[in-house]
Amino acid sequence: MHSHTRPDPRLLQFIRALPKAELHLHIEGTLEPELMFELARRNGIELPYPTVEALRAAYRFDDLQSFLDLYYAGAGVLIQEADFYDMTMAYLRRAQRDGIVHAEIMFDPQTHTARGVPMETVFAGIGRALRDARDTLGVSGYLLLSFLRHLPEADAFSTLEQALPLRDRYQDIWMGIGLDSAEKGNPPEKFARVFARCRELGFRLVAHAGEEGPAAYVRDALDILRVERIDHGVRSEEDPDLMRRLAQEKVPLTVCPLSNLRLCVFPSLEDHNLARMLRQGLMVTVNSDDPAYFGGYLADNYLACAESLGLDEAELATLAGNSIRASFLPPEQKAQWLARLPATA
Repeated sequence: MHSHTRPDPRLLQFIRALPKAELHLHIEGTLEPELMFELARRNGIELPYPTVEALRAAYRFDDLQSFLDLYYAGAGVLIQEADFYDMTMAYLRRAQRDGIVHAEIMFDPQTHTARGVPMETVFAGIGRALRDARDTLGVSGYLLLSFLRHLPEADAFSTLEQALPLRDRYQDIWMGIGLDSAEKGNPPEKFARVFARCRELGFRLVAHAGEEGPAAYVRDALDILRVERIDHGVRSEEDPDLMRRLAQEKVPLTVCPLSNLRLCVFPSLEDHNLARMLRQGLMVTVNSDDPAYFGGYLADNYLACAESLGLDEAELATLAGNSIRASFLPPEQKAQWLARLPATA
């Protein structure tokens, strides 16, 4: 995957000790094969794999679609509130070990409501885990409800209407709206009206752009959807004017290096543009995307980038600081975490 030398334990310790926010994480993408089997058994579902090992072997993908096929099949084991709770709690425990102090978690309600799982069940399981983690692990968390962009905008509107009655009950955690799934052929303007509605409602807005899609999708996400953060954004480099704008406006990019590697966005981690963008003054952050499927949680992503791109400790601390600054935390909480970073950040 990356260098076969043993990771430097001192460097890993340094990375884990940095207070970090994870801003680009799909909770359905944290479902490890062991838990998937356990939930399948609990719910009497037959998985198309005989063993955990066979399932893990299927986690090697040729492209985005082969990943999405398995991802949607895996989501099929999530039925009850307890399933969503167990999956979310497992992620949050790993997050705490990696030094994540705050996580902004994306979830795809359409993946679940389309299977007849009530919207309320999804919110209740994930929400209870976020509140428990805040109280017992010291990890805060927000929810970003994400629309699936391969479905029509009308579907996104009806998903929003189904979710809005729950807003009061989850106002401490449901902060934002996102846009994910297949980028190709699903440009930002397809969702202009629903994003305008979400902005009127006071939600914070983010969108996937410039992973498979062109740099123009990044610009359209900013200008048409008026998002505050770009999820991925690595193809912005194809447009020098856009790069200058991103640096000038300090638009956060939630970059997912090991995910990009697994889905062949870059041929190798050494070819990744994370370090170049960081050194050009862009507000780059590091994230794990779908860590169960892409071979690494947050600290793994930091470590792999440090090794493959020659990031020094000051740059790693800058990335951690960027993640706190780019989060939707209140200013006083940001200030508390930023004060705990090494002086270089």
